[in-house]
Amino acid sequence: MLDLISHPAEHVVAMKASGVVTAQELQRAIDAVEAAKRAHPRVSLVVEIDGLRWLTLTALLKDLGYGLTQLGDLKHYHRAAVVTDQEWVKHLAHLEDRLFKDVEIRTFPPRDHAAAMAWAADLPKGQHEDPEEDGYHGA
Repeated sequence: MLDLISHPAEHVVAMKASGVVTAQELQRAIDAVEAAKRAHPRVSLVVEIDGLRWLTLTALLKDLGYGLTQLGDLKHYHRAAVVTDQEWVKHLAHLEDRLFKDVEIRTFPPRDHAAAMAWAADLPKGQHEDPEEDGYHGA
């Protein structure tokens, strides 16, 4: 199952994956990411993985296909927080962090879920849509 979860920052798409993920569930997440990309110059992700067993074949193919389309658009992404205690997921996230330098990827244990949410929401100075969040308070 893959469910979107709420996040207070509009540029962050947060989701929770567990059990078996279907293509339809994955498509809802992709649609949410694409909507965030249209609305914001930089997008961050929070993915909580709890007891994920597998993706259906159709979901796996959709995930691979979508991932390949994003390789040329990585600078649109800022951060990806992966919340999990599954070792294989941690190793995969660390590998992706090394491969995809435009995106900062970090893992968090489930007890640090709030820290993961806050870390994903943080944008670099000059990247906030509201200039006051970057320290500008008028001329």
